[in-house]
Amino acid sequence: MSDLSIINIDTATLGDRSYIAHDGKTALVVDPQRDIDRIQTILEESGLSLAAVVETHMHNDYLSGGLTLAREYGASYITSAEDPVEFERTPARDLDLFTVGTFAIQALRTPGHTFTHLSYILKNASDQAEAIFTGGSLLHGSTGRPDLLGSENAPKLARAQHGSAHRIAELLDGEISIRPTHGFGSFCAATATSGDHSKLKDEKLSNPALLLDVEEFISTTLAGLDAFPAYYKYMGPGNLAGAPPIDLSELANISREAVRAALHSQEWVIDIRHRDTWAKEHLKGTVNFGIEGSFATYLGWLFPYERPLYLLSDSAQDISKAQRELVRIGIDQPTGVFVGDIGSLGESKEIKRVKFSDLPEALKDEKKVILDVRRNGERSASHILGSIHIPLHQLETRAVELPQRSEIWVHCAGAYRASIAVGILDRLGFEAILINESFEQALEVAELEIVFSGVDNSPVAPSDLKNSPHS
Repeated sequence: MSDLSIINIDTATLGDRSYIAHDGKTALVVDPQRDIDRIQTILEESGLSLAAVVETHMHNDYLSGGLTLAREYGASYITSAEDPVEFERTPARDLDLFTVGTFAIQALRTPGHTFTHLSYILKNASDQAEAIFTGGSLLHGSTGRPDLLGSENAPKLARAQHGSAHRIAELLDGEISIRPTHGFGSFCAATATSGDHSKLKDEKLSNPALLLDVEEFISTTLAGLDAFPAYYKYMGPGNLAGAPPIDLSELANISREAVRAALHSQEWVIDIRHRDTWAKEHLKGTVNFGIEGSFATYLGWLFPYERPLYLLSDSAQDISKAQRELVRIGIDQPTGVFVGDIGSLGESKEIKRVKFSDLPEALKDEKKVILDVRRNGERSASHILGSIHIPLHQLETRAVELPQRSEIWVHCAGAYRASIAVGILDRLGFEAILINESFEQALEVAELEIVFSGVDNSPVAPSDLKNSPHS
């Protein structure tokens, strides 16, 4: 029986997983998020001494807490020797072995998600491999996407990704546990992943990288790639520089006058309450990014980082959650927050909410149009005949394509993105209606003609899921 344990630390809203591996006394942390207090709590409650922190790669979807964590504990910080980082670290090269307490990890070069990507084989005191931390290489049923370093590099990295998957498969036993960082809703996955655990033998039966020949894998992977969040461009450089510590202390409330002044200046004033609450009554001009969904993913995708950001809620706890989500993607301090009675801030507005069953009658009126704000892959899989398609991340710049003096009935897969879109359209002067239910419900409306043209195999953020609890 092994004396090693692995603790999963999930960041569900970004679709990532960090790990603590330990022998009961000494611990290793793999790919930590920037809010390291979650890890510190586990280390302290378990009585573990932290010896090393390791990064599989310089992440593109979040800022790492690895450097801060290693410095606070005096632990080794292990990253690829090929990464041009701006801080002192322990460089790792292919097949290097690092001892941690009674166990060890061995670096394995696995390029594909990035050029310098390393996986790490976890070995027990008997030098037997028990797991492999694959980062953005071999995921559960997929691989990390190869285009985050530019589309011009994608074919080369896809080829490398195929080779890396086969290297893992040929080197290790089928009982080895696969422990990826991405693939639980992260847009770092090339295609949709399956499940939250697997062994190498499972991947050999289901993973396209291990089932397809290299040319088919490359063409299939590249053809299936869809857009990824715009904020990713800040994460790689931030990780190479070394993300500084964060401050999660309570934010001071700004005045009602300051909120109104921000709106008057056309600043980003975000209401983080649930979309039903926001739609029922909100401060006119605000946009809804509900904290219950993939808040950081979509706010980071759409928010211009150089602009001021204001957050509104009636819950201090929700503001605290939002603050934690935002530091993970490099937004350390919102310009201002307001917690209190939103109705007291100024002119309020209600957004009309409808169901897909309301569409057939509404569409008899030529002044009513359906807007689909899902991504391209989702749209190509199935859509409502006659609907207009503008992905959410393109909406602000492409809204001019929408017919003027029309009611815009907006939907996505689970209504989270549709609510964001309605707020954006309202700010732009459109009359927008929220279709406030899952797209699955559209399939139940006999009068709606649904066009099925393919299978969407792209990654799905948690709040995009058709059966999401946030739908």
